[in-house]
Amino acid sequence: MLRTLSIRDFVIVDTIELEFSAGFTVFTGETGAGKSILIDALTLALGGRGDASVVREGAAKADITADFALSAQARAWLEANEFAVEEDGALLRRVIDNAGRSKAYINGIAATASQLRELGDLLVDIHGQHAHQSLMKTEAQRDLLDSQAGAVGEARAVATAYKAWRALARQLEEFETNAANVLYERERLEWQVTELEKLAVKPGEWAEVSNEQSRLSHAASLMEGAQEALAVISEAEEHPILSQLSSLNQKLGKLADIDSGLQPIVDLIEPARIQLQEAVYAINDYLDRVDLDPARLRTVEARMDAIHSAARKFRVPEEQLHEEHSKLATRLSQLADASDLDGLRKQEEKLKAAYLVDAHQLSATRARAAQQLGAAVTKAMQELNMTGGRFEVALHACEPAAYGVEQVEFLVAGHAGVAARSLAKVASGGELARISLAISVITSNATTVPTLIFDEVDSGIGGGVAEVVGRLLRRLGQERQVLCVTHLPQVASQAGQHFQVAKGTLDNGKTASRIEVLDAKSRVEEIARMLGGLEITATTRKHARELLAS
Repeated sequence: MLRTLSIRDFVIVDTIELEFSAGFTVFTGETGAGKSILIDALTLALGGRGDASVVREGAAKADITADFALSAQARAWLEANEFAVEEDGALLRRVIDNAGRSKAYINGIAATASQLRELGDLLVDIHGQHAHQSLMKTEAQRDLLDSQAGAVGEARAVATAYKAWRALARQLEEFETNAANVLYERERLEWQVTELEKLAVKPGEWAEVSNEQSRLSHAASLMEGAQEALAVISEAEEHPILSQLSSLNQKLGKLADIDSGLQPIVDLIEPARIQLQEAVYAINDYLDRVDLDPARLRTVEARMDAIHSAARKFRVPEEQLHEEHSKLATRLSQLADASDLDGLRKQEEKLKAAYLVDAHQLSATRARAAQQLGAAVTKAMQELNMTGGRFEVALHACEPAAYGVEQVEFLVAGHAGVAARSLAKVASGGELARISLAISVITSNATTVPTLIFDEVDSGIGGGVAEVVGRLLRRLGQERQVLCVTHLPQVASQAGQHFQVAKGTLDNGKTASRIEVLDAKSRVEEIARMLGGLEITATTRKHARELLAS
């Protein structure tokens, strides 16, 4: 669950530090006070998109930090992604500067926005005030049903199987359509692959033979230069450097016995003498290994000519001939299947059959979940003053696709005696809002995410229905943490924790949001304000107390 939320310089928020408890919590306040800004800030901390516009005017950066208690799934994710687990919690932080640059952190370790989203999906489920709009889309309805059914993995497997089947089907179609061209290309590739197989260029060979050719072609010069260096250092008839240095070192050593001031100089010369002696050993070793080998030189140069000619023929750099051979061989292997169209057809049929097995299994899972979701939402509709109404999830057979062999459609009958119609065609905004809320609450019951957020999902609802909505959310709060932004006093009165959001003026004259936890007396005033507007009377206060007591 969400334990604390820290917001600094975000939109019209100066500094806010919030502590949350378990159960049902509401945020209320005048329109424009910044209630939904809190949800936007949390969304940003959970990896949502953000740019320079979220930074409060005059500030250098917006900084949002959210501290969560860990669920088992979130802990496993942290460990799998090598993020430290501190005090059984997860600290998610997002910083965006006024140039639009973004930084993300998980438990103090730099992270990506996508990693924040992955972890956030295990911690929080947000139902926005426009959730009913997304429910109009077929894709959203299908995804919601699959999530409710626990079939997300099955749907992913179906998509993978479809992709493999259709890729081979397209390849088969190409081969059948262009059989003559394929045959010509295969013959050309066979010749090219044979040529490169005969040449048998190894990875890195061009660099090796080039280096060897350079060494062999300059062997005489190399030997002459090494012998000259050896003579100057140690084998010259008159005064070789090593002999002079040794003699000089001996003389200075004797003088240093007289005057210790010369000892540092002796200490500097001795390493030089040792290094020169090592150089003599190294030169002798080099001369033992360098030979004049004209036959080997001719062999190496012939190999270089062959590689160079092949590189020009295939129009690739010499060092890429090995990769070119692999690429051509792979393509040839693919085209070799073209001569066995029957084999390809059998393979395509096999992949199609595998796809259909997965798709029909997904269909069965969806059918079971559709019945359960339909019954649950229908029951909730009765509570939400839609007596006699019903909700159905229709599965319409369709041509095989990446999402399966059926289209998912949500159908609704607003009251008894009418045919169920597509949710997208429900005329009443209030009905749509109530159905959307019922779906949100029911699908939230099926999730393991510990924190649920409802951002004004009760818009378009009022009267006795609003009280039912409040009770539904309070009931949900008994099982997990529920945060709700609301404008309905009937919903706010059901909460265990109540925050009031209001606008205020800072010392510099700028407007900023402020937020405070309400005590029992303050809650009466806030509920009364929500009931009666600007003028709060004894009657509205009495009504507020009755709502809080109910």
